[in-house]
Amino acid sequence: MSAYDKHVAKLRRLAEGDDIAAIVTELAWLARHFNGGWYYEGPRIAGALDALPDDRRARLATALVERLEAGEPPDADGEADAEALTTLVALLLRRFGAAVAVADLRRLLDHATGRWIWWLADEYAQLCQVVYETDGTLPGEVVAVLRRTEVTGYGPTGLVRQLLQRVREPVLNPGEAWSDLLLAELPALGAGWPELVAHARSATSARPSDRWDRQARGLLDRVGADLYRKTALTWLAQVGRPRTVPILARAHDQDFSQAYDPYNSTALRGLIWLLALAAEGADAEVARELGRLVETSLRKVPGIGPRNPKVANAAVHALARLDGEPALAQLARLSTRVTFKGTLKELHKALDARAAALGLSRAEVEELAVPTYDLTGVGRRVETFGDVTAELVVEGGSVALHWRNAAGRPVRTVPAAVRREHPERLRELKAAAKDIEKMLAAQAERLDRQFLARRRWRYVAWRAQYLDHPLVGTLGRRLIWLVNGVPCGYADDALRTVDGAPVTAADDAEVTIWHPIGRDVTEVLGWREWLERHAVVQPFKQAHREVYLLTAAEERTEVYSNRFAAHVLRQHQFHALAAVRGWRNRLRLMVDDEYPPATRELPEWGLRAEYWVEGAGDDYDADATDTGTYLRVVTDQVRFYPLGAAENSAHAGGGGYAQWIPGGSEPTGPLPLEQIPPLVFSEVMRDVDLFVGVASVGNDPTWQDGGPEGRYQEYWQSYSFGELSATAETRRDLLTRLLPRLAVADRCRMEGRFLVVRGDLRTYKIHLGSGNILMSPNDEYLCIVPQQSGSAGNGELFLPFEGDRMLGVVLSKALLLARDTEITDPTIVSQLRRR
Repeated sequence: MSAYDKHVAKLRRLAEGDDIAAIVTELAWLARHFNGGWYYEGPRIAGALDALPDDRRARLATALVERLEAGEPPDADGEADAEALTTLVALLLRRFGAAVAVADLRRLLDHATGRWIWWLADEYAQLCQVVYETDGTLPGEVVAVLRRTEVTGYGPTGLVRQLLQRVREPVLNPGEAWSDLLLAELPALGAGWPELVAHARSATSARPSDRWDRQARGLLDRVGADLYRKTALTWLAQVGRPRTVPILARAHDQDFSQAYDPYNSTALRGLIWLLALAAEGADAEVARELGRLVETSLRKVPGIGPRNPKVANAAVHALARLDGEPALAQLARLSTRVTFKGTLKELHKALDARAAALGLSRAEVEELAVPTYDLTGVGRRVETFGDVTAELVVEGGSVALHWRNAAGRPVRTVPAAVRREHPERLRELKAAAKDIEKMLAAQAERLDRQFLARRRWRYVAWRAQYLDHPLVGTLGRRLIWLVNGVPCGYADDALRTVDGAPVTAADDAEVTIWHPIGRDVTEVLGWREWLERHAVVQPFKQAHREVYLLTAAEERTEVYSNRFAAHVLRQHQFHALAAVRGWRNRLRLMVDDEYPPATRELPEWGLRAEYWVEGAGDDYDADATDTGTYLRVVTDQVRFYPLGAAENSAHAGGGGYAQWIPGGSEPTGPLPLEQIPPLVFSEVMRDVDLFVGVASVGNDPTWQDGGPEGRYQEYWQSYSFGELSATAETRRDLLTRLLPRLAVADRCRMEGRFLVVRGDLRTYKIHLGSGNILMSPNDEYLCIVPQQSGSAGNGELFLPFEGDRMLGVVLSKALLLARDTEITDPTIVSQLRRR
C-alpha cells in the first residue's frame, strides 16, 4: 500500500471519530503531496469523509477555512501550497452541501479571490452559486475569477457559464488599474456611457465591422466624442500598471500578475477602436498613447510571452485609421522597434496601405513619417513660458531640457512659475522630449539597416530628409555619405571631404550611405581620424564598422561558414538580439518537434541567410526553464539560399538540418559563398558575430565553473581568453588610440588580446572580447560582475560611436583596477588579497 493509500485509509477511520484537527492535518498532507490533481482522485478523498455526520461536516468546513486563513506552513523546501488545499476544500464543501454554513463559503471565496482561474471550475461555481442565491450578489474579485475561468475554457465549465449568465455586475473585472478607474468613474458619467462600455465589450473580432463602427459613432454622438477622448485617455494611461489585486501563484507558475485580464482585454480593444473614431485630425496625444499601448502590450512576461498581442494589434489598427503626421510617425517608429511577428505584420500592412494611398514607396513613407516635433533648427527647440525660457536640445541619442529664469540665468530644475502657470504646456514639452528620444532610437536603427537596403537618393531630397531635417539631421550629420561617389561628412556647417574640402552637388546628384567594405584602408583610417578630430560620435558603427571577408577555411567549405560554430549562447538573449536585427527565430522547447534555423530574409538581394542552432543539453532541470524552453543553444553553420527556397529544419535537440519537400522534389542547395555579394556576406556575418559576442555564456564572469556539472568549462575558458573576433579586433584598435587619453594611461598597455592594467596590488589582463580578467601571479581569474549599463566610470572620455557595451565594460574595469587599493566591494577585495 502506498503512502497516499495509507492516508486515505486513515481518513476513513478518522471520519468515524470526532478528531477534526487530525482530519485537517491529513487533508493538508494530501493537498501538499498530490499537486492539485483532484479531477482523478478528488472524489475518492472526499468519499473517505462521507461517514461524517452533518454537524461534524460543518465543524470540519470551518476548521479547513480557518486553516486556509491562517496560511499554509511551508514544507521542507520552504514552499507552501495553499492553492492545492483551497481546491480540495472547495471540492469537499461542494460534496458536504447544506451542512456547510454560508459564512464559511464567503470566507473561502474571499480566500480564493487572488487566483487567476479555478481549476475545478464547476465546484467553484457551485459554491459561488450558493452565496449568490443567499446574498443576491458576488464580490467583484470573485466574479473576475469566474470570468477568467470561463474564458480559458479549461475543463468542464458548464456551471460557470450558467452562473455568469445571471451575474452581470461588475461590467468589467476589477483588479487592473485601468478597469478599477473605469468602474469608479462610470456611475457619474451619466446616460449613454454604460451602453458605450457594453459596446466596447462586444469587440470580439480582430477588426471592427461596418455595423460595429456605425453603432459606435452613434454612441459617441450621444456622450460627446471629445469627452470620450479625454476620459478614455485617462483610463488607457493606466493600462500596464501593476495589478491592484495581486495574483497568488505557486513558485513555478506563470507570472499572471503581469498579464492582461483576458475578459477585460476584449473591452480594452473596443475602447481603443472607439478612441480612433473619437479623435480628430492630427491628434498627437492620442497617437502617442496608442504607440505606448502597443509597446506595453507586447512586453514579455516569463512563461507567457507578450502580455497581450490582441490589444497591441487593436492599437495598431487604431493608428492606421488616424489621419496626420503623428499617427504615421508612430507606425513608422513601431515598425523598427516591434519584434512580435503578428503585430509587426499589422504594422507593415498599415504602412504599405499608407504608401499606396500616397503613391509612394514604403521607404519614402518611412522617411516622410518622421515629425519635426516643432524643432526650429537641427536638434533644437526653444519655448518661452512668460519670462522663462526652455531649450530642448538633442545631444547624441538623448534629449535634454535646459531652463533659464527671468534673469536669463541657467537653472537646473523647472521654475515654480512654469509649473504653476503653464502645467499643460510643460506636460506637452516633456512628452515631446520623450517622444523625440524614442524616435531617435528608431531612426538610428532604420539608418543602420540602410546598408543592405540598396537605397539611393537624389541630393535635394536627401538633404531635406537626412541632413537638414530637424530631427533626423542630428543622426545624418554624424554619418558618412557618398555624394556622386565622393565620401563626405558634415562639419563646420558644411559637407566636407576627409581633408576638409567643401562638397557641393547638383540637385539630381546621387547619394548613398558609405560602408567601409571595398574602400581603401587609408580612406577608412582617415575617416576614423576625422571623427576624432571633429569629436563626432556616430549613432552606430560606420567608420569603425567591422568588415568580414571570406576566409581560406570558408573558401574550402564553399557553401557554408563555420566561423561562428560551436558556441554556447543564452537562448533568450540570442532570440531577442535576432529579432532586433531583423532575423526570424523561434524559441526552442525541450520537446519532440522540428524548428527552422534563425533566418534573415534579404528581399533586395533575392537571398536568405540561415544560422543553424540547436538546443543545448538534455537535463530538464538544469537546461530548461520551468516552461520547458531551452536555456541555451549551440551554434553551427551560416548558409545562404535563394529567397524562395524551401526552409531547412532540425529537431529541437539536434540531429542535423534538412529540407522536407512535398511530393519528393529535389531540395534546393546552399549558394556558394563566393557568389554572395561582399556587402551582404559582411553584414550577415556581423550580425552573427554580434549574437555570439553578446549572448555567449563565455561573457558571463560567474561561469568560471563551466555551468551545469561543469560541462561548458572548456568552452568558457577558450572563449573568455581566446582569439579575438572581428568586433573585438575593432575594439582593440580603438582602445590603442584612446589609451593615451585615459587618466590612468601610465598604468595601461595593449598586449595581444588583452588590455593590461597595473594596479598597486596586482597586474590585470582584461580580455578585449569577453571582458573577463586574469591577474598576477599565475593568471588567477578575477570575477567582477559589471553594472548593467556597462559604462560606469567612463567619465568624459570621447568614444566615436554608440552601442558597444563591452567597450564600456572594458574601460570601466580598467579605471577600477588601476586604483585597486581604493576598491571597497568586499567580493572583489577578497579576491585581490587572496594569495
